[in-house]
Amino acid sequence: MFPRLATPLLALVAVAAAGPTGAQQTRSGHVAAELVSEFEALTPGQAASVGLRLVHEPHWHTYWTVPGDAGLPTRLAWQLPQGVQAGPIQWPVPELLRVGSLANYGYEGTVLLPVTIKTPAALAPGSTVRLAAHADWLVCADICIPESADLTLVLPVEAAGHPAPSRYQGEFAVAAARIPKPIALSGASAIFDGTRIRLQFVPDRAPERLQFFPLEPMRVQAAAAQPLNVAAAGATLDLLAAQPVASDFKLLRGVLVADGGPGQAGGARSGWAGVIELPLKAGVLPAAPPSEGSTAPAQAGAASAKPGASMSWITALVGAFVGGLILNLMPCVFPVLSLKLLALVQHRHRGDPSLAAHGLAFTAGAVASFVLLACVLVALRAGGSELGWGFQMQSPLMIALLTALFFGIGLNLLGAFEVSVGTGLVNSKLVQRFDGHHLRGSFATGVLAVLVASPCTAPFMGAALTYAVWQPAPVALSVFAMLGAGMATPYLALTLSPSLLQRLPRPGSWMQHLRQLMAFPMFVTCVWLLWVLAQQIDVDALAWVLAALVALGLAGWSAGQAQRGARAFGWVGTVAAVASALVMIAATERATLPSARAGTLRADSHGWAEWSPPAQVQALSLGRPVFVDFTAAWCLTCQANKRLVLHSSRVAAAFASRGVTLLRADWTNRNDAIAHELARFGRTGVPLYVLYDSRGRPHLLPEILTEGAVLDALSDL
Repeated sequence: MFPRLATPLLALVAVAAAGPTGAQQTRSGHVAAELVSEFEALTPGQAASVGLRLVHEPHWHTYWTVPGDAGLPTRLAWQLPQGVQAGPIQWPVPELLRVGSLANYGYEGTVLLPVTIKTPAALAPGSTVRLAAHADWLVCADICIPESADLTLVLPVEAAGHPAPSRYQGEFAVAAARIPKPIALSGASAIFDGTRIRLQFVPDRAPERLQFFPLEPMRVQAAAAQPLNVAAAGATLDLLAAQPVASDFKLLRGVLVADGGPGQAGGARSGWAGVIELPLKAGVLPAAPPSEGSTAPAQAGAASAKPGASMSWITALVGAFVGGLILNLMPCVFPVLSLKLLALVQHRHRGDPSLAAHGLAFTAGAVASFVLLACVLVALRAGGSELGWGFQMQSPLMIALLTALFFGIGLNLLGAFEVSVGTGLVNSKLVQRFDGHHLRGSFATGVLAVLVASPCTAPFMGAALTYAVWQPAPVALSVFAMLGAGMATPYLALTLSPSLLQRLPRPGSWMQHLRQLMAFPMFVTCVWLLWVLAQQIDVDALAWVLAALVALGLAGWSAGQAQRGARAFGWVGTVAAVASALVMIAATERATLPSARAGTLRADSHGWAEWSPPAQVQALSLGRPVFVDFTAAWCLTCQANKRLVLHSSRVAAAFASRGVTLLRADWTNRNDAIAHELARFGRTGVPLYVLYDSRGRPHLLPEILTEGAVLDALSDL
């Protein structure tokens, strides 16, 4: 008899030695973790409930399956005996946790994350089963700290029956009640206007509070208010979509939690929670009407209803116009300023009586180009592409074509061939049609000015553009048109003011020298564009682009020879131009350069590491200030700020003395994560400079940096 009792007795001794239910609690920093079971034993062939039990220190939290604006969900990696299987974590409904301007979904206090364990029927009663798991979680308060623990749970195996409940059975019952199940809402639908999502349904009982938690990341803005409106016809809940909208966002999947959810302690009424999945239907949404039954709690630090929502249409128009004026002073536009000056001198020298018409043609070219860019940008974003201002400069082919255009203009200014400034055409028949006496040349110069200016973002311009891209098409186009009008106004004013033109020098031989001198800003622009291209394609492809420029130079020289009477060179120029275009297209179709490994904090020689969402979370978890530079190689303002300010000795010393982690988000090539982060701060383009303090609160710096601005921001930490 004793031998038959030995095995179960030893099992009980082992269980007792391991603690209640065979669990071993581990404290890792700010969280105590353990594996626990609903019952004291396992039954062969039957499912059992075990769980990861986390006890947080006050004011610290871990994350739900979708973390919200930042964070990482808790993960379990199981090591189980043969035949034993563990299901996924069953997530109870989370809390909405605010940290500064961010909002997260997670848990505070004590939380139990249940997991269903399946055991094989061949388990021998009287034996024991050792369950082991490696748990990882991110615990946050003012700072975030990644923690982990290796946990074990030893349970005896009993014959079929009813094993005794453990002391955690009550917590399992509470967790099970708060795990949402799919529900069918009466008359439910989800209408999406590109910015807002309106969930409408007919509730069995009108909720006092309703919260939506998305089951997919980057679907709704976690920090935005979710106004609830309850009327006799039904209830509506307004959500703000995360921007840019993901192209695969076709279904609204998430958890609805009414009145705090089931079993809410101290609640005046019993809440409920359920999983919904509704197809998004396109529609136009009016503003949520205020009513006695509406609830839109004030939320400090919440994001605005949409980027630029606080700006009126008139304010956006004024900002766009002023930004367009300032755009003429940005480095991107310097080469075109020389073209404008040269054109004015030429028109005055010819005694052209229609200078005003040329000014209007230039204005029309600038406005039309901005409107065309707006149409492309808004259409692509509506289709789900995560693009921002300057998106065309993320295309290596566009950079190569602009390089070819400026190289051709430089050759033209040096006299290699004759073609009116701004057209960039070499075909001799078109030369006559686009002669400088015609308005087409002025219109083309306006187009060229916009192409070169598009990578820049001037003060007042960023907010106006952000407002525009989220508005209906007519409003958006009007703002972009005003930007073009602002940019063209100085040139138009000169053509409308004869007294100003009289101050220009009298015609003379200097004009030919000035024309040739203006070729060199064009070549400097080519150097800059090739440097940008080198950030996008590999060195072999860049060599082919340079070869294409040589062929283009041959084409320009041959066109000039043909214009001077050697018509046989016309064929040489045509063949060289076609070959140049084909080589350039083929070269830029090559794969772009691979980016550095994301998620690491490996710094370059200046102390800057590559930005990524995981790298930012890791940096903020250290509890030190973090500075993020959103930049691009094609943004001359960004490059000037970087070299003159961010890499200066005074600023570098200030960063080092305050222990600031430096991250650089390079948007030279398309990067949806960077586009999403820009949108989160209400921006559509670079530069953007964000300084996070040690508590993770963001502070935005101006687009045009000075050492004083950066040092003042650091001194306020």
